[in-house]
Amino acid sequence: MTPATPTTPDHTRAVRIPLRARAVIAAAALAGLVAFLWPFVVAPGKFGSNYAPPLIFGALLVLILAVVVSEIASGGIDAKALAMLGVLSAVNAALRPLGAGTAGVETVFFLLVLAGRVFGPGFGFTLGCTSLFASALLTGGVGPWMPYQMFGCAFVGLIAGLLPRLRGRWEAVMLAGYGAFSGYLFGFLLNLSFWPFATDPHSSIAYLPGLPFTEQWHRYLLFDVATSLGWDTGRAVTTGLCVLVVGPAVLAVFRRAARRAAFEAPARFSPGPVEQR
Repeated sequence: MTPATPTTPDHTRAVRIPLRARAVIAAAALAGLVAFLWPFVVAPGKFGSNYAPPLIFGALLVLILAVVVSEIASGGIDAKALAMLGVLSAVNAALRPLGAGTAGVETVFFLLVLAGRVFGPGFGFTLGCTSLFASALLTGGVGPWMPYQMFGCAFVGLIAGLLPRLRGRWEAVMLAGYGAFSGYLFGFLLNLSFWPFATDPHSSIAYLPGLPFTEQWHRYLLFDVATSLGWDTGRAVTTGLCVLVVGPAVLAVFRRAARRAAFEAPARFSPGPVEQR
């Protein structure tokens, strides 16, 4: 038996997720969106208290994340891809404390963008979850906010793997632009997880159950701009610059590793020499 020669081109997703695992990831992504957007979709009075929806959705997020990881680990990603996932998760977990807490500077997102780009949306989604989980264990950041952070990073990696295929300089520009956008996207999603409880209910930017969607949305946009735009800008600038400066080199390393690892390369059998009698 001789392994097939790696033929993975630069812009082919190196880790292919089977159909069943894709369905699980899609369901998890949908549940994550519902968990973030519940202030706009849950009618008031449907739960016993204002704190019930995020607690319920948080528990569902943890359960769905466990299902996603177990589904992919059961055969959706081979041993070499799992090893790559573990290494990148550890690197991201080590990088995060270097910048978090200083004017919004974040050093974790550029690696998510580049890995999702090379290894595909399914890998990027899983890497976002595992990176933040490992980082939370490393820094003691385990709490009710952790599932939302995990899903926020999962969406960053997922979308990076779905970006259009470009080459050369234009790819670097596109990824840098998306890296900056992902900094704002992460902050926008995470603010939704605590907005209903973070402000005075009499404030003009507070969550008010029962308002029409357009007015509720307007209040949230004002809240997001007033409370975290500066912090998100620091994250966006950091991520965009990191992708622009080191992105081409890291992309080359990832693609070289993908070609040499030959993820999911088919095995080919060749007949041995015929024994003469």
